[in-house]
Amino acid sequence: MPSRAPTLTLAAALLLTACGEERVATYRVPKEKEPEAPPAAAQPPGPGAATPGSAMADTAVPTAEGPSLAWKAPPQWAARPPSAMRKGSYGVPGEGGGCDLSITAFPGDVGGELMNVNRWRGQVGLAPIRQDELEASVKRLEANGLKFTVVELDPGDGPGARSMLGAIVPFGGSTWFFKLTGPAPAVRAAKPAFIGFLRTVRAP
Repeated sequence: MPSRAPTLTLAAALLLTACGEERVATYRVPKEKEPEAPPAAAQPPGPGAATPGSAMADTAVPTAEGPSLAWKAPPQWAARPPSAMRKGSYGVPGEGGGCDLSITAFPGDVGGELMNVNRWRGQVGLAPIRQDELEASVKRLEANGLKFTVVELDPGDGPGARSMLGAIVPFGGSTWFFKLTGPAPAVRAAKPAFIGFLRTVRAP
């Protein structure tokens, strides 16, 4: 009998060791199968999150209703179908693929001249200006009983540089925007035609 005690003790130790290993293995399997959380950078932005360079055309704002302004575009400008946001749209021929002319209108003052000028400046990569710098940054034009605030934004001739000519026109409790954008050389070349076009704009 005494000679069997070590054997029983060894068997019990081996059994306990094996059970311990089985418990460890059973614990590790579910841990390895747990899914990893996706990285924070992969998460899409939540509703209403702002994105750099957002433009008014990307927001759900109502367009102006009521009487519309009328105009006469140069014959070489290609009329495009208006959209839900645009009252008028033209392709203006020129260097580098030409320019795009958009005509939009929104109720009220849409934040005022300074905010809209700074919004346009941001679209061509220029820094915002202060209220006391506004008058030096725009030109005033009157034609057919309408008052135009004309904005010329030219960031230069760097790679991919795009310029803008714009006009802000209050009319009938709304604000109309005429915006010509395109490669800098094409916008510069189209400036006389754009100013001439603005002089044709009139109330119905």
